[in-house]
Amino acid sequence: MNTHKSAWDEDYRRRGDLWGGAPPPLPDLPAGAAVLELGCGNGKTLAALIRQPWSVTAVDISPRAVSLARRRPGTTTAALVVADAACLPFRREVFDAVFLVHVAGHLPETGRKSVASAICRVLRPGGAVFFRAFSVEDMRAGKGAETEPQTFRRGGGIITHYFTETEVAVLFAPLAPVSVRTHRWQMRIRGRDLPRAEIEAVFRKRG
Repeated sequence: MNTHKSAWDEDYRRRGDLWGGAPPPLPDLPAGAAVLELGCGNGKTLAALIRQPWSVTAVDISPRAVSLARRRPGTTTAALVVADAACLPFRREVFDAVFLVHVAGHLPETGRKSVASAICRVLRPGGAVFFRAFSVEDMRAGKGAETEPQTFRRGGGIITHYFTETEVAVLFAPLAPVSVRTHRWQMRIRGRDLPRAEIEAVFRKRG
């Protein structure tokens, strides 16, 4: 994963806060829930998580990203860790919820499988995974150099994989699917409406 780490570090060095805008809607979790965000980046989703009455831990492979996330107001209440999501430095079954928002798509197939396995290990029975990644229906699918099926590298060395609903369900097969759906919308660029699409999914660990 060293090449992957270097590519993200360089992107954050050049561009600073990469991710802005509104975070995705958050689920209703009980107060005190132990929550893990994988791939926190510069803290876009983390900023919303720490406003909830949860115990939040956030991980990113890029030290620069974690440094940027730490600058966000209120992040002193969260535990921020530089670590590989495929090899999490946590004990078994310690988290009630794991958020994986636009992270798995930036990994090769072996990395995606390793991350899914790591999530299953650290999730408590009855705990849930909240997943979001780009769909094969998205307008950017197919753009760049294809490194694996439906995985494309564009400038900077960062890859993006585009998922199908079936593929996501298979990736988290040890867990019970609560919902797996495609969210579609239009983005107007230079007078044209172009398709955007994400896979949104929730999985729960059998108790």
